[in-house]
Amino acid sequence: MFARYDYIIIGGGTSGCALAATLSQNASVLVLERGGSPYDNPSATDIGNFANTLSNISPKSWSQLFVSEDGVYNTRARVLGGGSVLNAGFYTRAGDEYVKEVEWNSDEVEAAYEWVEKKVAFQPPMLGWQSAFKDGLLEAGEFPYNGFTYDHIFGTKVGGTIFDRAGHRHTAANLLEYANPNTVAVYLHASVHKILFTTKGKPRPKAYGVIFQDANGVLHKVELAKNAMNEVILSAGAIGSPQLLMLSGVGPMAHLAAHGINPVVLDHPMVGQGMGDNPMNAIFIPSPSPVEVSLIQAVAITKFDSYIEGASGVIFSYSWTRHYLDGVLNYLNEMETSRTTATTTTSTQLSTQSITDFFKSFDPLLNATTKAGIILQKVAGPVSRGHLELRNTNPNDNPSVRFNYYQDPEDLEKCVEGITTITKVINSKAFSKFKYPDATVHGLLDLMLSVPTNLRPRHITSVFDLKQFCIDTVMTIWHYHGGCQVGRVVDKNYKVLGIDSLRVIDGSTFLKSPGTNPQATVMMLGRPTQAQQEDLEPTKRLPRKPVNCHPSYSGRRKDELQLDQGPGRHCEERRSQRRSPSNPVWSEITGIVSCTWRDTRRWIVADSGAIKGA
Repeated sequence: MFARYDYIIIGGGTSGCALAATLSQNASVLVLERGGSPYDNPSATDIGNFANTLSNISPKSWSQLFVSEDGVYNTRARVLGGGSVLNAGFYTRAGDEYVKEVEWNSDEVEAAYEWVEKKVAFQPPMLGWQSAFKDGLLEAGEFPYNGFTYDHIFGTKVGGTIFDRAGHRHTAANLLEYANPNTVAVYLHASVHKILFTTKGKPRPKAYGVIFQDANGVLHKVELAKNAMNEVILSAGAIGSPQLLMLSGVGPMAHLAAHGINPVVLDHPMVGQGMGDNPMNAIFIPSPSPVEVSLIQAVAITKFDSYIEGASGVIFSYSWTRHYLDGVLNYLNEMETSRTTATTTTSTQLSTQSITDFFKSFDPLLNATTKAGIILQKVAGPVSRGHLELRNTNPNDNPSVRFNYYQDPEDLEKCVEGITTITKVINSKAFSKFKYPDATVHGLLDLMLSVPTNLRPRHITSVFDLKQFCIDTVMTIWHYHGGCQVGRVVDKNYKVLGIDSLRVIDGSTFLKSPGTNPQATVMMLGRPTQAQQEDLEPTKRLPRKPVNCHPSYSGRRKDELQLDQGPGRHCEERRSQRRSPSNPVWSEITGIVSCTWRDTRRWIVADSGAIKGA
């Protein structure tokens, strides 16, 4: 590389973008994002395309499918902005008890949330279906009504959303608007393979750089600047962060040795442990009346630790379902092929019978209609925990993950209470307009059991036994966490225990999921507390060296690399060509170009495949 960096952030996701924006104020920062840019296809992030974008699991898509050993479909984000590009958009803070429990400073947390909210959070419009759902929650006894608020408080409320009134999504990538454009570089399609450590003259290992692969398959090495306080920060998410630690030689020694990882830098048995995923169960409710397109807006935060949420108008169709489930079958075939050489001890033979049965008896109620809603319950916590292991040493492949949904009876009891509350809402007077008069709860439960929401077996008793219904129809709500937990893998300042110059800052550090949706808190983590910020900032100065790997062509298209004029003019021309009412802030990013915003400053986004000689 032509420059070294004060910080190397692995993962330009929900926390990584916020971190880059914060740290760039006083230091040079490189962000390595394995995926592409959400601005390549802005309409794909609009609210009406939520289901299509999330379910697009093609090899280069933003949504990477994985199936846990529990037989539950799940998704990893591979795009700048991370999960905030794919999720249902609900924005809510962690509760006061959570903040106190993890020993964060409440005033600093409040300021950090406000910093995030200025860029990405909005009050949603409450139209017909959502208003009826909200009133149904109140009729079901989920008091008090707290109105619109970002706060996590008991009762029924309307939460925030990262969709604006026009239905356009605002993601963690928007937080890069805060960044110092002269001190931050972002590489796309840059897949980190390994964190580099040195023990020379050190009492314990110290991170000093990383090896990443660009879009053309070429490997590159990038190092930290020569300063004792500089750091590599791992923000690759609850799947990617523990996986990459293991691939770099930090994890359970016997497991790493079994995969031929050499050297083992540190025997760290808790890496990959404590994996949790908040179980979700839902009931699909066909409607005799038209419904608006809405994702999560109203929510009941119950006293029994289950959150009741709803969405409407999301298109369910045979072609959409067929395409997604065909992708699941292809993925499972690939996994089955790889099992013959896998050394993991957690691989489970998963049955595809539920998918086969579904296509044999496809229910026309699910065919191409927006006249429907879905009400779900999410178990808080959860108490049940699992673990993550490597399948192989390819960082682009999914590791093996088991969450052990409903293994603890406490989680199962919360689900039963949640489903019971949902049935009260469905049968409420307030919600009656959006339910067929002859629809029964047992009929709706049976409808859900006919849908292959997972790869688990179905039991005929599930219609009458809510515990069995919860077990049979469990899904993810994409709030998985753990694997690098505070107090077990990292300390309270997110430094990896036993290693210098390495932190993990993302959802993998959580002991449990914060609030009804963790994305606000994960973004907030990118604003360190005052003590952490003083600990992070190495020199309180701007870097003396340019931060672009190739400053001679930063901000230019591949066919402009020999031009001598600065990138600013190109950036301005690009902005005037690409701005539109639907995307007023960002210019399109293709190849190596600048990204501009309202005050015309720029930060560098590079397609890593265009990097030569690095």
